[in-house]
Amino acid sequence: MAPGSTRPTSRDVARTAGVSQAAVSLVLGDKWRGRVSPTTAERVRQAAQELGYRPNLAARNLRLGRTRTVLLVVPALTTEFFAGVYTGAARIAAAHGFGVVLYPSPEGVGPAKDPFHSARAALDGVIASSMAADALTAIRGDQLPLVMLDSDPHGSLGAATVNLDIADGARQVAHHLLALGHRHLLHLAADIPSWTFRVRAQELATHIGALPDTTLSTAHAPISIDDARTATETALRAPGPRPTAVICDDDKLAAGAYKAARRLGLRIPEDLSITGLDDLALATALDPELTTVRLDAELFGERGMHALLAVLDGRTPEQGDIPVELVVRGSTAPPGT
Repeated sequence: MAPGSTRPTSRDVARTAGVSQAAVSLVLGDKWRGRVSPTTAERVRQAAQELGYRPNLAARNLRLGRTRTVLLVVPALTTEFFAGVYTGAARIAAAHGFGVVLYPSPEGVGPAKDPFHSARAALDGVIASSMAADALTAIRGDQLPLVMLDSDPHGSLGAATVNLDIADGARQVAHHLLALGHRHLLHLAADIPSWTFRVRAQELATHIGALPDTTLSTAHAPISIDDARTATETALRAPGPRPTAVICDDDKLAAGAYKAARRLGLRIPEDLSITGLDDLALATALDPELTTVRLDAELFGERGMHALLAVLDGRTPEQGDIPVELVVRGSTAPPGT
């Protein structure tokens, strides 16, 4: 460490690692690939850790013209899913010297207000869920480097789009229930005009509704347990063959379907199979435990942040949807068991 200095400098790191200051700058700025060997990069990171070195972000930001701050715009935080998205995004951001500001778009009160006096001046970029896309114009986020989550890749506002493979999740649910022998099914759909929910409906219609001797009815409800209970009760009381399975767009909707079934005297899964989507903590709190589609929220956030960093650096983000997994538990069985 430099004489009389209480804070280690990049020169100290370079001396400890036995490299130049330019190499330290490349490694700690995450621009070393193809210019510094992996062994040298690891030696620099180890030296920085041992010395407790922290870059002078204020000076770096002034030099680069960046605030190193990203805005994550999500729907109102009604489930832990978007908390997981934030955790994943913040983890990657921190590793690259960025901070993440979480901004939930207010639910039911119109467009979000600008959380900054000037979003363009205060932010380097935005990651936004399509469920909160209405907030983007109000905060001028669509004028910044933008990555969209759960959004139509063919009509996205963003420079990049990151999606979970929701279509495959819907297919897995459909195939699971059809293989059990269900032929009369109810789709309890989230009453939200979002691409991700349209994809689920389209996939279910394709893989269930088009089959002979198979019916798929639809009921819509806001993502709340009470609204889901009411919508499910109404649908199960409707004329015609009673559904033997309910496919829910969200685990909270599934919890409402459980309540509706019990109010109607139906056993789960003997009289009615129920599936969800998300695999929230709620899924294993229900009795019987819920068959649902597991979405890796933290990986979703990580991929979103990686994509924005790539956009900021002029690189092409990683392509391909994030796989999802059907988790079969006690809420599904053959009809009439």
